Formats: sequence, structure tokens, C-alpha cells
Amino acid sequence: MNIAFIGLGRMGWHIAAHLMRAGHSLSVYDVSSKLTADWAKAFAGRAGISVADTVIGAECVMTSLPADAALQSVWDMAQSTLAPGAIWVDHSTTSAEIAKRLATAARVQGRYFIDAPVSGGTIGAEKGTLAIMAGADEAACTVVEPLMTAYAQRASLIGPPGAGQLTKMSNQICVAGIGQALAEGLAFAEHHGLDPRKVLDVMLKGSSTSWMMENRAQTMIDGKFDFGFSTTLMRKDLGLVMEEAHRADVSLPVTALVAQLLSDVSAMGLASADWCSLMQRQRRAQSGD
Repeated sequence: MNIAFIGLGRMGWHIAAHLMRAGHSLSVYDVSSKLTADWAKAFAGRAGISVADTVIGAECVMTSLPADAALQSVWDMAQSTLAPGAIWVDHSTTSAEIAKRLATAARVQGRYFIDAPVSGGTIGAEKGTLAIMAGADEAACTVVEPLMTAYAQRASLIGPPGAGQLTKMSNQICVAGIGQALAEGLAFAEHHGLDPRKVLDVMLKGSSTSWMMENRAQTMIDGKFDFGFSTTLMRKDLGLVMEEAHRADVSLPVTALVAQLLSDVSAMGLASADWCSLMQRQRRAQSGD
């Protein structure tokens, strides 16, 4: 399939690479011309010179962008050359409102827009084991689902447009709470002179085990956070969650607290570090500094 891929950041770079390896034809674009050129050279794809140029002839457009504003801007720039009947798959994490709005606009044009945020982080993107939660017209999702097998171990159609983003918000609510609980539990063990690695080994075999514990606890103990999903990005995601919660009049006290704690982490100079650097804040709080 002819695919236009826009947004070659930590996630998009790997997703596009998996699609190329699966035999699809890709034109790519990123606001960083260097990233665009580097990807095209590494994977023998076509480097677009603009958004409008990149989407010419594309049956499917895929985006992996930082926020609503970037998605809206790319959408607007693509309209003049976007093919009739094209399917737009957005792997960004955005508000549900923009997903619903763009899906309505696409339907009026005889096109399709699928909000398809992902879970699994940069490791999942690199390994091709992402989980995709989609909000879309079922027929359009059926067309692009085979593409997703190149970089995801599971793609689920949750409901109509916007449902994918609401599902991602539900995921982030749970992940954020677990991340802070893990920081508290491990720091508590350290504070009482226990070997956190031994404590972790026991917990991994007990009722508290989770993906977060299996994949992040060791780096939290080691204090290594120069990878993964940044504090800034998690704060953005939780901001979207809290905006939606306010709109729907839903109480999320734990999520609100973790959002505040992440602002403390950012103030500690860890804005670019993996968000599980919540551990460092917890250690500081327990030491009384």
C-alpha cells in the first residue's frame, strides 16, 4: 500500500520502519528535515518536502504527532493534495474532541479518520509489539488492520471516533497510579534498609505484579531514566485526562495528585527523563530534603 507517514519521533520512526520492512511504499515527513532525510536514507523511502507533497497519492496517511495543535496543522496542510477515499490513521495521543471533529470532516469529504493511540512505549514501537486502541468506522478499520500487524501485537476497535483517545486516557489513568505506587513501595523498602531487588523479586511473583513492575521497577531502583516516555509527555497526557474529566464532571483524585507530583519532578530538572523518575521525587521526599 502507498502510505504517507508524518512524524518521525521516538515512536513514529520505528512504526514507519516496520511498515517499510513489511513491503509497503512509504513517503515520510517530519518538521525536522534532518530526521526526514535520515529516515529516508536508512530505509530507502521517499523523503517528502512538505506535508502536501508527502500525502500525494497516499491511500493511507499515518501521523504520530505531539498534540492537538500539531495534528490540526498537519491535517490542514494535507487537504489540498489528500486523495479521495484516503484513510487517515492517527497514532498521536490527543483530545477526544479533535478526533471526533476530524472524523466528521473526513466523512463529509468521502474520507476516513481513525484515532488510534498506542500503548507500549518506545520499546514496544521498536519491537513491533504495540497495543492499538482505535475509534473509527468499522469498514475503514478493517482495511488498515493488516497494516497494523507490522508494528502491533494487538489492534482493537473500541467504538466510534474518539473512543480510541478515551481508551488511551483510561490506560494512562491506570499507568500513572501504578507508577506512583511503585515509586512509593520501592522507596519505602529502601528507607527501611531492605534490598529493593529482593523485595522486587518477591513482588513480581505476588498479587502486586504488573507490566510496570516487570519493565520499569529495576530502572527505578537503579535511578536510570535516560530513555522511554518523558515526564513532559506524561504531564501532557494527564493534562488531557484532567480536561476530559472536568468536561464530563468525573472525579479523578489519584490522577490529579500524580499530575501534580510530575510537575515537582519536572521542577527537579527531570522534564526530559522517563516519567518513572517519580522515584527520585519519592526518594527526596522520604529523605526529608
